[in-house]
Amino acid sequence: MSVLTRDEAQTRARLLDVHHYAIDLDLTRGDETFDSRTAIRFTVRADEGTADTFVEVKPAQLRSVTLDGQPLDPTALDENRLALKDLAPGEHELRVEAAMRYSRTGEGMHRFTDPADGETYVYTQLFLDDVQRVYAAFDQPDLKAVFDLTVTAPEGWTVLANGVTEDTGQGRWKAATTPLISTYLVAVAAGPWHSVRTEHRGLPFGIHCRRSLAPHLDTDADELLDVTRACFDRYHEKFDEPYPFDSYDQAFVPEFNAGAMENPGLVTFRDEFVFRSAVTETQRQTRAMVIAHEMAHMWFGDLVTLRWWDDIWLNESFAEYMGYQTTAEATRFTDTWTDFGVTRKAWGYDADQRPSTHPVAPEDVQDTASALLNFDGISYAKGASALRQLVAWLGEKDFLAGINIHFERHRFANASLADFIDSLAAATDRDVHAWADAWLRTTGVDTLVPSVTGDNGSRALTVRRTGERPHRIAVGLYDQDPGDEGLLTPRERLDIDVPQAEPRPIGKLPALVVLNDGDLSYAKIRFDADSFRTLRESLSGLPDPLTRAVVWNALRDAVRDGDLPAATYLDIARAHLPHETDLALVDGVLAFASGQIADRYVTPEQRPAALSTLAELCRDLIRRTEDGDHPGLRLIAVRHRIATAAHPDTIAAWLADGTVPGGPELDPELRWRILTRLAVLGATDEAAIAAELANDPSATGQEGAARCRAALPDTEAKARAWEAMFASDDLSNYLFTATAQGFWQPEQADLVRDYVPRYYPEAVALAARRGPAMADAAGRWAFPAHAVDTDTLRLGQECLADAEPIPALRRKLTDQLDDLARALRVREAGTA
Repeated sequence: MSVLTRDEAQTRARLLDVHHYAIDLDLTRGDETFDSRTAIRFTVRADEGTADTFVEVKPAQLRSVTLDGQPLDPTALDENRLALKDLAPGEHELRVEAAMRYSRTGEGMHRFTDPADGETYVYTQLFLDDVQRVYAAFDQPDLKAVFDLTVTAPEGWTVLANGVTEDTGQGRWKAATTPLISTYLVAVAAGPWHSVRTEHRGLPFGIHCRRSLAPHLDTDADELLDVTRACFDRYHEKFDEPYPFDSYDQAFVPEFNAGAMENPGLVTFRDEFVFRSAVTETQRQTRAMVIAHEMAHMWFGDLVTLRWWDDIWLNESFAEYMGYQTTAEATRFTDTWTDFGVTRKAWGYDADQRPSTHPVAPEDVQDTASALLNFDGISYAKGASALRQLVAWLGEKDFLAGINIHFERHRFANASLADFIDSLAAATDRDVHAWADAWLRTTGVDTLVPSVTGDNGSRALTVRRTGERPHRIAVGLYDQDPGDEGLLTPRERLDIDVPQAEPRPIGKLPALVVLNDGDLSYAKIRFDADSFRTLRESLSGLPDPLTRAVVWNALRDAVRDGDLPAATYLDIARAHLPHETDLALVDGVLAFASGQIADRYVTPEQRPAALSTLAELCRDLIRRTEDGDHPGLRLIAVRHRIATAAHPDTIAAWLADGTVPGGPELDPELRWRILTRLAVLGATDEAAIAAELANDPSATGQEGAARCRAALPDTEAKARAWEAMFASDDLSNYLFTATAQGFWQPEQADLVRDYVPRYYPEAVALAARRGPAMADAAGRWAFPAHAVDTDTLRLGQECLADAEPIPALRRKLTDQLDDLARALRVREAGTA
């Protein structure tokens, strides 16, 4: 498929004004294809003579094309482009009729049949250039148009779209005409949905899921709608521009590749957010944040849309920042920035230290394939961190004033970085252009290092930095509590601009100096020797969870940089995590300790000791929560106890009894977790997996069974799993991921050794056949991450040099190989 270049998009935008799309979809044509009819009205603005351009469409069969009533040759379609030649200036109408393929990879029009009840659902995911899988379009974000949509659906289905939909009879549905939106934001979700509907501020609101999840949606409907209403009201306090669409539907859809998608008026979410098993408050908080994030997009991205994909930060960074900030302000989840600090920010730091790093606002996004690679921890987490720093530097009043100027100037239109900075500049006397150059056009993570000098009564603090970015940070000074040496009491919080004009007097020597306390900037931090000794003894005595998140992130970074032995990190976790109260911190620290340290950063010989430490830590947490007052903490501890089990006896007894002693009872999610770990340990078999699947025949159960079967330490099981992933294209995106998650296990390194060299050529072939979404899955989940050795690294480097993987897989392999090289360096540092 030909990708659209920026130069081509700019040329076409100068040539065309696109006014209106009339799209008619017929979803009753069978299981493989649907019919798509599109009429596009547009104007050619050529000053003199005629002009040439093209329209994009990727059909199973292109049946007919007419331009201004005259037929064009469908066989002239070149890959995904149909040339439109000798266009005279003035009005034109293009009509395209085609059969389009349903997808099982989460791209275009995804089709899913629920194994729980046999009901079928379809939905669109048209981002970034998957529009052409559903309807013909001039597919670029700055050619906005008005859309009219009609859909023919099977009897008993409901059709959802960007606007209010009306059932006109005989399976025909008509959606309200949209305002001006970009092609990639058109959305359809059709099926026998279970819906909960209400109104708010005179607008229809709805939440929707497949019928088999109806009881679980109903259980959480009040919470979901309360969060939605609270965020909606808060955005109307922040923004002068009212919500710009006619309704607000949220559909929880199956096998969704992203967390959610900001289609105007019809946000689609992965339906794992309809919780069917026990979850923690942090998971509920994450769901609330995603709701707030997607709603922010109604203004950032939908009302005002980027002109080209080099400005995706204008969409994602803002929605990320607003999602966390608004959730904290408007809902019961007031500690969102702690979760951001320990999970999302680490995602940004990691991405920004790889060879594939890029500026938050890059200037060299040449085509759509390159743009797709930038939806990463930099565009989301680093960009949101930069905005948080901007608010700290600019002040929220001027920041919001600049945003509202931006909305007023560019409503229902497109804008660039330069446009946004000009809007900010109109609201402040500060040099926001210089700020943007320093923060948005550069790469890498600065490191801030404290130095305390002077005599005990007249100490001074100096903060040194790597890099050239200016930072406005808070520095926390802490003293030991005289009544309890395990506690730390805040003495003072200093506001410091880095680089400093001169050292800052701080009086007597504090027990602990924490740079970037409050986490308002984006930088790695280090500790002076006295502070590090204090942390080893008293980390859990810090009173603020956000401060503790800053500290845990710093320790994590030090391990990854080879500056702190992995064993020391585990010792600190063993000492202090049993006393932690913040769920996001407990989960984040345990995830890094098990998924990175135990699985990759320690040698195979050191792994049993690491697992033993983590298992003991989890046992401590389970004992601490026996009173039943901390169910979320207990659930996290049980999950990680399962994951770190080196022997099957305890967790096998839990599975047999259907409960953890003292609770919780095992719901489907915990049962599949245990069965997966038992499969890894060789303590279960196909009969037990089949029996569990019979008890839970849901889509999640199907994924659990696929994961377990791939995890069995059996040569035939591994061969079947490998063939399902790479020799056949039958697996959906979710079943592929589940199989890949089960396949590679550190305990089974010898068993799967021969598959490591096979991975690279077969992943390249799979990505070429099945496209970017499956390339992402193959690079992320099917990569042999456990094989931390120079042979795996060499084979991967040879693949990148010689095999020409498609861009999505190349990016994933580049990142995986860099992480593998880092793991080797950490191991070397740990044994030096």
